[in-house]
Amino acid sequence: MHRIAAVVFVTLVGLAPAAAQPIVDVNGVAERLAQAIRFPTVSHQDPAAFEGAPFDGLIAHLALAYPRVHERLKVERVNGYSLLISWPGRDAKLDPALFMSHLDVVPVEEEALEGWTHPPFGGVIHDGFVWGRGSLDVKNGVIAWLEAAELLLAEGFVPERGLIFAFGHDEEIGGEAGAAELARTLRERGTRVSFLVDEGGMISGDLGLVPGKLVAQINTAEKTYFTIHLSATSEGGHSSTPPPHTAVGKLASAIHRLEANPLPLRISTPVRDLFAALAPHVPLGRRLALRNLWLTGGVLKRRMARDPFQAAMLRTTTAATMIHGGVKENVVPKRATATVNFRILPGETPDDVLAHVRKVIDDPEIEISSDTWSSAPRPGRVDAPGYAVLSEAIRSVHPDAVVVPGMLLGATDTRHFADIAADSYRFIGARISRDQITGIHGTDERIAIDALAEAVEIHRDILRRAGGLTGPN
Repeated sequence: MHRIAAVVFVTLVGLAPAAAQPIVDVNGVAERLAQAIRFPTVSHQDPAAFEGAPFDGLIAHLALAYPRVHERLKVERVNGYSLLISWPGRDAKLDPALFMSHLDVVPVEEEALEGWTHPPFGGVIHDGFVWGRGSLDVKNGVIAWLEAAELLLAEGFVPERGLIFAFGHDEEIGGEAGAAELARTLRERGTRVSFLVDEGGMISGDLGLVPGKLVAQINTAEKTYFTIHLSATSEGGHSSTPPPHTAVGKLASAIHRLEANPLPLRISTPVRDLFAALAPHVPLGRRLALRNLWLTGGVLKRRMARDPFQAAMLRTTTAATMIHGGVKENVVPKRATATVNFRILPGETPDDVLAHVRKVIDDPEIEISSDTWSSAPRPGRVDAPGYAVLSEAIRSVHPDAVVVPGMLLGATDTRHFADIAADSYRFIGARISRDQITGIHGTDERIAIDALAEAVEIHRDILRRAGGLTGPN
């Protein structure tokens, strides 16, 4: 296991809290998040469905809610609806740290509305929670970063190292208009960042990782998002005289072969780091298994493969998600198409996946094509200053928490900044229970008010520590 304590070359300055350190206004933070939720900043897959007015409203709300940030820092709108906020450091020679979130949210399906306890864009505060779309993904992150910055400005904090906030407006559909443009802006200015923190890992005590303990997961890696398209043709005509294999049948056979032959299970470096960090905190039997993967790796992989979530940690996943073909039940279509989405493990590439797909399908009648892709950034180092900053900030609020690295099974805007960031981490700072996780992109999304306040405290400590880093990256 890498040792965080090995970062001895880093000098941290200015970490002692100011005598008049402002206290987090718990109810005020909750109301500011609730108001942010009331702007339905929805990203639609169809660009023609985009509505700018809710984003204008949200950005205006943030300007009113955080006056010090908007008066003392440089706030820019990029490509219309994304925000880039720069807080210069005393030492311009030091690469700044970058903190990310996004302003957009996923839609709420009409048929799902009746399942919500409170309206998804109502921004209701009730029963100790802030309810609504974006409360966890991830307007809570926008609010926590700005709340933390506002508090630090109030106490007169000046960072040694510059701090940058980048909030995209289309992360939920790939980030090409938001994060990609934010990254391009920084790139054109010659900006490199010492490390970045995006959405991802969380704090939880009921996921069963370490019995009786809060576990804070800092995701050092994420999977690459990759999609392929399959198409097949056949003689069309009446369904009463079909060919031996219709286009739909050919596709069904190809998809079945892909599902029956998944990519191999593999314990990647980020997962090895997770196992190593968990080992000291789990019962003896599990500890021995996690520390002796040379002996137990095969059994561990087979057991984890039984659970879809755990299996996704160990392999590039295959998911057939869309199929199209035919216009009428008694007409044989001439063409059918299917879409298959892969989430690729660190250490594997889209080219590896394409080679696997071609080998498994092995059918010249199936045409295979792929979308363009952006590879995920290389895993962030667990023995680097950025990881130490996050770990110590977490422990400043949750002293007994077990802090571990991990891998995000999805993809984030982080990939757009891969070439300008020395290290990338994913962590939202909020304490979230198992039943709340289902609300992310689902029904009854909500965050506990006390967890939101804790997240602000953690984010404030992250900014203070990151701004105090004066050593090399």
